[in-house]
Amino acid sequence: MKDVPAKEFEAGKVWIIDQSVFPAAKTISAAIVEVQPGGMREMHWHPKSEEWDYYIQGQAKVGVFNSNTLARTFNFNAGDVGVIPKEAGHYIQNIGTEPLIFIELFKNPVYSDVSLNKWLATSPSQMVSDHLNLPVSTVEGFPSEEAAVVWYKDAAGREVQHPKSAPDTSSAADVFSE
Repeated sequence: MKDVPAKEFEAGKVWIIDQSVFPAAKTISAAIVEVQPGGMREMHWHPKSEEWDYYIQGQAKVGVFNSNTLARTFNFNAGDVGVIPKEAGHYIQNIGTEPLIFIELFKNPVYSDVSLNKWLATSPSQMVSDHLNLPVSTVEGFPSEEAAVVWYKDAAGREVQHPKSAPDTSSAADVFSE
């Protein structure tokens, strides 16, 4: 893992392992995700494969939505496994007081995801404005850069309190370097 660079974001890190960095991965890919307390893996979906998650450390709340207004929320702890259907939109929020560390596994040699923020920001502003009933100026302010791990905000747009991590918690780099 030391040879795979982490993508660093405001509320955590992501390491992508697929055929581009591990040529032996002919049928699978993975992401190791670390989310700080008060952070979340932003709303996104995977167009090529379902997602299997294994939770290594911490506590998570996962929201999943699919067609026909089907939406569910699940809580996970270290040692739990979850499955998210292919193309189902979802987020993963750290609801604990220590870094959340989990592995996302995919039956596809190339890792891919679609960020809701990036998708909306790169779609025609007027169309998004009309569909979401928002001013065009708001839509034009959507971030278009990758931000896979962000701070969670409440319904009023305020960042939630970020609980302090316990001093003896690990980071994903520590867990996988042993």
